[in-house]
Amino acid sequence: MTIVDTSTLRAAEHIRRFRSWLFPPTLIAALVFVALLLSAVVVPNWLAPYDPFTIDLDNTLAPPSWAHPFGTDLSGRDLLSRVIAGTRQSLTIGLGAVALALVLAVLLGIGAGLSGRISSALANRWIEVMFAFPMVLLGLLLTSVFGPGQYTLIVAIGIGIAPGYARIVRGQVLAVRNSAYIEAATALGHSRGRILLQHIAPNALRPMIVTATLGIGQAIIWASGLAFLGLGVAPPAPEWGALLDAGRTYITVAWWLVIFPGLVIVLAALAFTTLGRHVGARLEGQQS
Repeated sequence: MTIVDTSTLRAAEHIRRFRSWLFPPTLIAALVFVALLLSAVVVPNWLAPYDPFTIDLDNTLAPPSWAHPFGTDLSGRDLLSRVIAGTRQSLTIGLGAVALALVLAVLLGIGAGLSGRISSALANRWIEVMFAFPMVLLGLLLTSVFGPGQYTLIVAIGIGIAPGYARIVRGQVLAVRNSAYIEAATALGHSRGRILLQHIAPNALRPMIVTATLGIGQAIIWASGLAFLGLGVAPPAPEWGALLDAGRTYITVAWWLVIFPGLVIVLAALAFTTLGRHVGARLEGQQS
């Protein structure tokens, strides 16, 4: 017969709880990088070593050095300062596009899951059509109508990623509306609006917290890609995609004009993706 020491079990339980509070190195790195991005949004002048719009024709296309860690562009402007200055615009586009996508997804997803047969069919067909519509064509269409700019990118990306979010909301609504507590609330005489706000919406929209966090990085990449094609913010704005677009012509003689902005875009997407996965794991742990 094996005798288990209770003190050993308690020590093991304390160690397990302590480890559960420890953050993995990847999450710590993501939090640090996101903190740097937020600092660049709030106080860019404190981080930027130079004025991002100051032209210095004596230092055009200077390679990376101690004076200019990211090098300079064709006009002699410090690239590091321009990347820092463009953080606010790039994150605004990413957050704005995700916010717009969430609003459209909630309207379409709940409409497709709770409305009548005709309204549900129309919402589902609209989701399928928009899901198959290429993002680049949508960007071209909106740019030709409204012109290139920050808000055009927000609308194009928000409409482009909304169908995927709407499918998630619709699936959650269909799963929740047939649950036992919805039937109990209906039997108690609760109104349809009260059931929607108090029961269906909170449970159906919970997965969107993770989806929205993951979507910020995706939206930033989409915005940079559209700006790289000339559909984004017009120069001399230091938005990350615009920096890529401006530097691609000189990639053979000034590789830093593309490498460093592209690296920041990749790191930002990885950081938000890591945060989204951690939030999803935490929420699943709370539900289990």
